Amino acid sequence: MRQNRRQFMQHTLAAVAAAGLSRLAPAEDARAKPVPLYDNRFLTFNTVIRVNQIEAGRDQLIGSDEGSIHSPETARQFRAAFERGWPGGRMTWAFSWWALQDKRDNYKAIRDFAVECHHKFGDDITFIPGGYFANMYNTREQVNADLHDALAMVSEMVGGGFRPQSVVAGYLAADNLRHLAEKEGIHVCQGNIWSQYAVDNGDGDGSICYPYYPSREHFCKPAQGEGDFIDCVNLDGWTCDFLAARRSGCTSTYNSRMGMGPIETFMRLGADTGMKEVLATTAAHFDAGFDLNKFGAVTTCWELSLFDLDGGKDKKTLLECLPQWLEKTRTRWPKSCCVTQGEFGNAWRAAHKDNTGLDYRFVQRGSGIFGSDENLEIRWFMNRDFRLALLRDWKVNGPEKAIDFTRYGLKAEEPRDKSRNWSLMNRLNQKGIRPQDKPVGLKEFNDEERSLIKTHYPELV
Repeated sequence: MRQNRRQFMQHTLAAVAAAGLSRLAPAEDARAKPVPLYDNRFLTFNTVIRVNQIEAGRDQLIGSDEGSIHSPETARQFRAAFERGWPGGRMTWAFSWWALQDKRDNYKAIRDFAVECHHKFGDDITFIPGGYFANMYNTREQVNADLHDALAMVSEMVGGGFRPQSVVAGYLAADNLRHLAEKEGIHVCQGNIWSQYAVDNGDGDGSICYPYYPSREHFCKPAQGEGDFIDCVNLDGWTCDFLAARRSGCTSTYNSRMGMGPIETFMRLGADTGMKEVLATTAAHFDAGFDLNKFGAVTTCWELSLFDLDGGKDKKTLLECLPQWLEKTRTRWPKSCCVTQGEFGNAWRAAHKDNTGLDYRFVQRGSGIFGSDENLEIRWFMNRDFRLALLRDWKVNGPEKAIDFTRYGLKAEEPRDKSRNWSLMNRLNQKGIRPQDKPVGLKEFNDEERSLIKTHYPELV
C-alpha cells in the first residue's frame, strides 16, 4: 500500500507545543579535525527546509504551501533541543530550491539562523533538489542545472568561499552524482534511500545500506571498476530496522521504513515504544555491526515541518523525544560521533579509494515492534559484487533461507526520465513483490551463483 508521508503524519500523533527560545551555547569543536572511519560509531542528522512538500520543478509545486509551519522560532527550538541532546554535535541543513529564495520574513530568518549555526557549531548547509525524488519530475540535464545554480546560492548565502560538504537528495540518478563529483567538486551525496519501496512518492530499493562509490549505470549499483567509477560517495538517508525493511510499503500492522525516522517511530508508536525501536535499530549497527565492520553508522532526517503539526494529546513532543534519544545514544555508546553527513562520507572516502574492499556484514533479531518480528533473525552480506540476505526463525532454530540476492555484476539500467520506480532488482529481492521473490535455500542457487557467493563467504556454501 503506497502512502504519502504527509498523509501518514496527519493520521499519527504529531509534535510540538509552542515553547520559549533556548539560548545556544557555543561548541568547542565547531572546527573539529576529521574523524577517522574505523573504530568509530557515527550518527548523522539532517533536516530539510522547503516551501512545498514536493518542488517538482522551478515552476511546478505539488502539495500545499508549508510557509506557515516553517518559523525561525521553531528552527531555534529544534536546534536547541539537538544541542541539549548532543552538545557539540553537528548536523546538516538542506534547503529546497524555493526555500533558498523565498522572500518571506520567516524563510529569510531561517536561512540566517542556519548560517549562524554553521559558524557557531560547524553545521553544514546544502541543497535538496526537488524536495526528494528530483529525477521523477525532471530530466537529468535539468537536475544538473538545478544543482549548479542552487549550490551557488548556498555558497553566496553563507559567504566566505563556503562550499557544502555534501548534497541531500533522497535518491539521485548516476549522471547527477557524476555531475556533483566532476563539475561541482562535491564528493558525498545522500543519494539513495535503502529499502525504499511503495512508500512516499518514489521507489528505489536495491542498493547497499553503507557507503559505496556508485556505478555510472545505476545509482543503486556499486561501481565495478575504473571505467564505471563515480567519485561521489553514495549514502543512505534513513537507517531502517532490517526486519521491518524486508516488507513492502506500510499498513496498520507494519511500516517498512521503520527504524531511525521520527515519523515511523515517535510519531507512529509514541515516545516510549518509539524510543525502544530507535535504540534497537541503532544497536544493530553500534553493537553487532560495529564488531563485524569495525565501524558503525546510523542516519536520519527530521524535517523542520514536523515540528509544527497539531495534536499529540498525552504524548511527549518531538522536541522532548529528540534530546532524550540523543542523550540515551551518547550514554549507551559514549565514544560515538555526531557529525555532518559530509564529514562521515569524506571519512569513508579517505579510507576507501574504490569499492574493492567492500565487505559489510550485519545481523539483527527483531525488536517485536510494528513488523520487526521478534522470532526472526536476518543476516546481510554486502560487497561490490552482490548483496545477500538470509532469514531464519531463531526461536525454533529454523533453517536460513535467502530472501535477497541482488547481483551488481549484471548489467543495470536506470529509467530514462521521470519514472516512479528506480529500483534495482534482479535475481531475488527482499520485498517479495515479484513471482520469483520466494525465499530459497542456498543449495537452490545454481552453480555460478554459489561460486560467486563462495568467493566472498566460503563459510556459507
